[in-house]
Amino acid sequence: MVKIGLVGVGFMGWIHYLAAQKLTGASLVAFASRDATKRAGDWRGIRGNFGPPGEQIDVAGLKTFATLEELLADPEIDLVDCCNPTGAHPETAIAALRAGKHVLVEKAIALDVADADRMLDAAKQAGKLLMVAHVLPYFPEFRFAVETVQSGKYGKLIAANFKRVISQPDWSAAHADAAATGGPSVDLHIHDTHFIGLLCGVPKAVFATGIPNGPIISHVNTTYIYGDHGPSVACSSGALAMKAREFVHGYEIYLERATLTFESGVQPLTVLHADGSRDVPALGDGDPVGAFTAELQAAVDGVRTGQMPPLLSGQLARDALSLCHLENQAVRTGQIVPFA
Repeated sequence: MVKIGLVGVGFMGWIHYLAAQKLTGASLVAFASRDATKRAGDWRGIRGNFGPPGEQIDVAGLKTFATLEELLADPEIDLVDCCNPTGAHPETAIAALRAGKHVLVEKAIALDVADADRMLDAAKQAGKLLMVAHVLPYFPEFRFAVETVQSGKYGKLIAANFKRVISQPDWSAAHADAAATGGPSVDLHIHDTHFIGLLCGVPKAVFATGIPNGPIISHVNTTYIYGDHGPSVACSSGALAMKAREFVHGYEIYLERATLTFESGVQPLTVLHADGSRDVPALGDGDPVGAFTAELQAAVDGVRTGQMPPLLSGQLARDALSLCHLENQAVRTGQIVPFA
């Protein structure tokens, strides 16, 4: 039985708590929060952009800690699930790794690439897994795309366009705070750069235009440059939409013998064939919490086997963060920026 300790009881901590209730071979046994009210089980003030609001939970079967240090001192905990603010990820993850724990850290891995590199180095030195919770590939439409492309069922990937656009959220002032989240071109867009890296590989360079807004980039249109024999890939992402459509994401993925198309709220996932026919795959109920359960289950299985789950790769998450920053650089300079 893999035993999990949760760090951070905000919106993502609440979603991870719910997701953990359906795990196989694992149990959430402890959590750490500086808030005494939350340690007493009152999570009713938690709100987010999906899933149910926070509730009063029963903490009788859980160990509760006021500090990270107390949680890390507990020898029972195998996996530390970091759901605290992004800026706290590096020190939290490094401390947990040095304490001999495996780590799952919510996206983004960090705000700064140098910090992400420190985290990867700490995991290597500790001989433990540093996994990053990029949940998008566990959502049905995106899981289908990954499985289809990687199987080669319809031939190789030729081109792809991705979209992720929101209105400015009124439930999180930090979303537009560069110091707290990196702004939309990091906190939001990193879902896309991670998925593009997973599906298409890391590009050789990027070119981007966008909307600078002080220290943040509010919107970005990016071309990913793979060279003569690579796919043609682009993405549009940002926080400029009106409240009449608070969120939309999707893709068109062009394979040799099929096109995959999806746009949330507009176009269900559809497979378009060369003969003019189309299929609409059955994807289940699409409960978003279920995607987080699948993500956490992959992390648990990684701990049990000692093998890094490919979708939770710390290196892939680091490269996704790097791409976001390189795109920001391209927006501000008007130059093609090589990947580093």
